[in-house]
Amino acid sequence: MTKDDLLIIDALQYVNWNRELFEQARAGGLDAIHVTITYWENFAEAEANIAQWARHFAECGDLVMPVREAADIEAARAAGKIGIILGFQNCSPVEDDLRNVERLHGMGVRIMQLSYNNQSLLATGCYEDDDAGITRFGREVIKEMNRVGMLIDMSHSAEKSTLQAIEYSQRPIAITHANPASFHDALRNKSDTVLKALAESDGMLGVSLYPFHLRNGSDCTREEFCQMVYDACDIMGIDRVGIGSDLCQNWGYETLEWMRSGKWTFKPDYGEGSAANADWPRQPDWFRDSRDFINIADGLRETGFSDHEVRKVMGLNWLEFFRDAFVPAAGASS
Repeated sequence: MTKDDLLIIDALQYVNWNRELFEQARAGGLDAIHVTITYWENFAEAEANIAQWARHFAECGDLVMPVREAADIEAARAAGKIGIILGFQNCSPVEDDLRNVERLHGMGVRIMQLSYNNQSLLATGCYEDDDAGITRFGREVIKEMNRVGMLIDMSHSAEKSTLQAIEYSQRPIAITHANPASFHDALRNKSDTVLKALAESDGMLGVSLYPFHLRNGSDCTREEFCQMVYDACDIMGIDRVGIGSDLCQNWGYETLEWMRSGKWTFKPDYGEGSAANADWPRQPDWFRDSRDFINIADGLRETGFSDHEVRKVMGLNWLEFFRDAFVPAAGASS
């Protein structure tokens, strides 16, 4: 099996993009990437980041194109390009105005987390001591995201909030980049209770290659990772698991601190409660960047997945999931 035999979708990357990195991703066979464009930004700042992506599409249009519906991913593959899905890792651009959900959707945003580590106006993040669950405003935003066709992502949210999001949403939600807590007990990883509820509601899990969320960190072996994927599929079913690498590239330390600390604190927040995490982690040797996605596919085959099952995990599951997730409800404007 080669990368040409696969449709590859990565459900999360945070990269300081330039032409060279787009070329790397295309060389790796990527057909679509969900790209993070905000963490702590307000509406105006998010709008500016969306404008930057319009420049990417103009300047690198031979390599990338926007995705507003699942068919655009297939069109990108046919054209030899990467489909780019714009997403938020926090709800801060919504501010306190429910109308902003539709406005942002109209600008091309298709995925949004309800919280990023901390308590938000919508839900509780996974680093908080107390999980209050989905707020009253959060319930309204969930309804509006369901209406316009914006996918709810609970990757950085706490357990009660995540379970309530699954319950309150009338459409399946996703955890685009996290791993089973049974594999590694990082605060960001998810319990079997969450994974089962996600699967039972036809949601999706994107397994992460961010070293802080892997057993043995940067030294996690391909065999360990692929066995984790096998075990996740055993819990959730083969149709409910994909890749969300959480690959971070071409950033300095100051961006890492922005990602973690944003505007809410004046001191560094190292995450997971340890100053040992005071720098970007080293990627595992078998997954250094987007050119190594074929290594995952090879590892999945060695772990016991059939070729068809490998194709599902590497991208077909996300494609089928997005077919409904990005479609506005009846009567909603797009």
